[in-house]
Amino acid sequence: MRIGIVLSQPPGYSETFFRSKILGLQENGVEVRLFCQHRNDEFTLCPIVVSPKVSKNPFLQLCFFIKEFVLLLPYLFTVIRYVKLERAEETLWVQIIKKVYLNAHLLKAKVDWLHFGFATMALGSETVAKAIGAKMAVSFRGFDMVVYPVKYPGCYTKLWKYVDKVHTISDYLLELAKKNGLPDSIPTSKITPAVAMKIFAHKTSNFKVSNDLVFITTARLHWIKGVVSTLEALAILKEKGFAFTYKIIGEGKEYERIAFAAYQLGLKDEVQFLGKLPHEEVQKALEDAHIYLQYSKQEGFCNAVLEAQAMGKLCIVSNAGGLAENVLHGQTGWVVAKNNPKALANQIEKVLYMTDEEKAHISKNASERVRKEFDTEKQLLAFLDFYKDKNA
Repeated sequence: MRIGIVLSQPPGYSETFFRSKILGLQENGVEVRLFCQHRNDEFTLCPIVVSPKVSKNPFLQLCFFIKEFVLLLPYLFTVIRYVKLERAEETLWVQIIKKVYLNAHLLKAKVDWLHFGFATMALGSETVAKAIGAKMAVSFRGFDMVVYPVKYPGCYTKLWKYVDKVHTISDYLLELAKKNGLPDSIPTSKITPAVAMKIFAHKTSNFKVSNDLVFITTARLHWIKGVVSTLEALAILKEKGFAFTYKIIGEGKEYERIAFAAYQLGLKDEVQFLGKLPHEEVQKALEDAHIYLQYSKQEGFCNAVLEAQAMGKLCIVSNAGGLAENVLHGQTGWVVAKNNPKALANQIEKVLYMTDEEKAHISKNASERVRKEFDTEKQLLAFLDFYKDKNA
């Protein structure tokens, strides 16, 4: 079986979801190729096919254009099928020529499945799989269903006509997809993110409240991650006399806004921005933390919360999106209504004053559930079934 995975760029070292999937498929005799807009020389797990270049220089762009169309000549019948499909969708000729160029790397692919790692990656390439004689799959992530359709209503109408099967990481995203027009007739499969338990193994924790209390969050610095609301909750705890350090792992365009919010809330000395860290350092930071916080405003599922639970961390999350599927309230952690910093502060305080035995029970439950339900081996078997499904 040959599978082509379409991403904007090869997965980085910390993106275990795609890396473990690729390795697992290869170990089971599946030939995998990545189709990306950019190449990363550090990624060597499988061959990478890069999309045609786009240049602001008109002369260079013309050269790229001519070169790509010459390379497409051996695939003329595939291109003709693609053009016919696009004409049936009433795509203008000028747009067809542009799309043939941008999809040239995909039109030359010889695969059984063309799997777009994000639904938004499939936009503009909806008919390619049918043109090359492959089945088409798409995966849903938070941005695909939470943000993009709000900005561009009806953006997936054409996609639903051609996709053979969809993969979702949570029930929440699947519900949103159906609200955005996904027909019930299209087969779906829920395959959650998974954790490499060898890396994020459960460690015995000291749950006693002390003066070196450490909270931690792993998230890109973006408004949707609710970091400012988390800071507001922690400011309430500081007013009550709690001493702590809050470590934030991640980077993003809203660093200055969040850093200024910490300053305004009187938390300048308590908050540490650790930036983007490799997995080993993330693991070490998690080991030193007492409570993991993920108070997002929207979330597809969240790998970082799974990793924290795998290590037995006490996790408090919002009820945004798939987080309530990720953490079971009162069993493996706690789920708090989003956009309510006071409620978050109250929940943190309740957890801090729980007995060590109660905390240890939650910690054990969290780690065991991740090991049983979110292991990478279980994820791999689910993907093998996904591609072997004769009904797709």
